[in-house]
Amino acid sequence: MPRPSKYPEQFRRDAVDLVRSSGRSLREVGQELGVNHETLRNWVNAAKTADAAGRGRVDEVSADEREELRRLRKKVAELELEKEILRKAAAYFAKEMGRAAAGWCGPSPRAAARRGPGRGSRAGS
Repeated sequence: MPRPSKYPEQFRRDAVDLVRSSGRSLREVGQELGVNHETLRNWVNAAKTADAAGRGRVDEVSADEREELRRLRKKVAELELEKEILRKAAAYFAKEMGRAAAGWCGPSPRAAARRGPGRGSRAGS
């Protein structure tokens, strides 16, 4: 069992923050605080390890989040399938409308003759 530290936890955290933010060497900061530079180095390394472990836990996904991701991925796949079907249907109907529109170029000469002179044209109005 390790012996208890003679330095309070808050003092150690503040010392580590000072080392990280000051840009000075461990030896300089240690002398200023009255702490052996090797002790200070151990605190900095322990803080790095704790930070890395803390980030690992943040990246983990809970069971609820995993279930929600599964559900959302399934929904995305379903919506993408629907979008693809609608895209193909729109292309099909556009093609059909294109055929119908290509065959229609206005009233036939016979239909215009049936309407009579001046009907359907603005010139006679």
